[in-house]
Amino acid sequence: MAIATDLLVVGGDEAACAAAVQAARMGVADVTLVSDCEMLGGQYCAQGVGPVDERVVVEGKNVDFPRSGIALEIIEAIEAHNLARYGRACPGNSWSASHTIEPAAAAEIFERLVGAERGHLRVIRGHEPVEVVMEGGRVAGVKFSRGLEVRAKLTIDASDWGDVIRLSGAKHYCGADPRSRFGEPMAPEVVGEVEAQEMNPITWTMTLRENPSAKPIAKPQGYERHWFKQEEIWNETGIFECPYQFNIRCMPYAQRRLVDTRHFALKDAVETIQLNATCMDYPLCQWPAHVAAALRRLGDGMEKKNFAELPPEGRRIVLEDAKLRSLAYLYFLQNDNPKTVERMRRFELVDEYGTADRLPPKPYIREGLRLAAVKMLAERDVKAKEKGRPKWAKCPPDAAFGFQFHIDFHPTRREYPDASRPDAWSPRHNAGRDWFSETDRAFFPYSGFVPCEVEGLLGAGKNIGVSSIVQAALRLHPQMVLSGQCSGALAATALRAGRTPRQIVSDGVAVAELQATMVRGVGGKPGVAIWAWQDLSPRDAEFFAANIPVVRPAPQADCGFRFRDNKRLIRP
Repeated sequence: MAIATDLLVVGGDEAACAAAVQAARMGVADVTLVSDCEMLGGQYCAQGVGPVDERVVVEGKNVDFPRSGIALEIIEAIEAHNLARYGRACPGNSWSASHTIEPAAAAEIFERLVGAERGHLRVIRGHEPVEVVMEGGRVAGVKFSRGLEVRAKLTIDASDWGDVIRLSGAKHYCGADPRSRFGEPMAPEVVGEVEAQEMNPITWTMTLRENPSAKPIAKPQGYERHWFKQEEIWNETGIFECPYQFNIRCMPYAQRRLVDTRHFALKDAVETIQLNATCMDYPLCQWPAHVAAALRRLGDGMEKKNFAELPPEGRRIVLEDAKLRSLAYLYFLQNDNPKTVERMRRFELVDEYGTADRLPPKPYIREGLRLAAVKMLAERDVKAKEKGRPKWAKCPPDAAFGFQFHIDFHPTRREYPDASRPDAWSPRHNAGRDWFSETDRAFFPYSGFVPCEVEGLLGAGKNIGVSSIVQAALRLHPQMVLSGQCSGALAATALRAGRTPRQIVSDGVAVAELQATMVRGVGGKPGVAIWAWQDLSPRDAEFFAANIPVVRPAPQADCGFRFRDNKRLIRP
């Protein structure tokens, strides 16, 4: 099957959906979204991360980062669903997030989001990119599995692992960056074989619902009880004051709970949790012996490749082992951990993903391939200069959206305590890669979506112009939505003007017009915040006046505000 389209968006996660929807809203007549997965929505549902990560620190207190754009629309849809179903906008009482959503409900939210643009947006599912059609140094189309070919004037790569970027030959990075590349103090001086593979780990999350008649899962292949430490995972603390309440002991049960019937006394509801514990993290280097052997059978040196550059059959070997790791943890809790056996045996995997094993169709993906873009964000662009009191970093003239999250690496390496057991490992942090590095409030630029060389292509989602260190701080649900939305807006602007994205980001007037369009919002939808004021919503009349002067300082004297840190002060 061959299709011609104006804009091709590859991927089905939250960034891909936002890119396609925004382009359609801005007048692109024919947008085609091709997903390898039936379930759209990425982290929100297909990856099983129901608690929405938005946490930042403002004046020493953990709060949600100000919401805007399609990310705000999604939160409002989540609140509406939860209010109708549970009588509470936030029924999770989750330690890690104020807002939570169950997978089937999240999938429906994304179906409605893309369905609203049905006249201009077609969705094709179940196809993986296998070849990129190049014409004169320009991406002209993509060939997919099962005989699908899509020709497009412009292509956005929002796939999980940047396959269009890689297959096009566009310059990209994966694994740890050497310090010499971007001058990052946290980066390793030398990138060896392990560092070349080292990325933020994947985790196969599990969504479980309490059921008195539930039966424990079967023992996973290769299970060993000594993989996990005996522990208590319950925390019956009352209502959390805010995300990441550090004055209490947090445990896996409450950390990412989706529906808390006990503390909220919810009627006609069932306790629902997400398991996404550190011991389930699956590092993408230092493979277990059986995984390395399986990869070698695909070709010499295959076990030394970065995961993002493995062929699909190689990725499937790794992903299946990651899935077994998570199932092993659940089996441990239900059978071999005395402190949890009785309670965990009453929890069963939800049947909402449309999969035979009731697990999400994809793992939680924290890092992938990174586009070598016109503008690259590095550690200096996000790192806090004053510990405990984040300020705003310098705003680039082509800023697309503001963001903040600490530099958050889960354990990136494996520890093998017993040399005689080559498959017995536990995840561990590597020096310089942990989850405690503080950041400033920063900005992602439109030039970070544009490849430094290839035309006809834009990045989105995690496939954008950032270092590995920055990607650890730029990977959360709403950040990825805004990444996709702004990439889609850049694509729409270029197509409407008959220019390349590179020409648009090089033209100050064109960038200013794009920024103004995005801050105002399109078709009555909420605008995207460049400077995310903590006490200002896109629904407020002052939103435009408080954002545009950040990148266009000349009119600031006339905007009616005095500026201080992240607050707005209305002039008397």
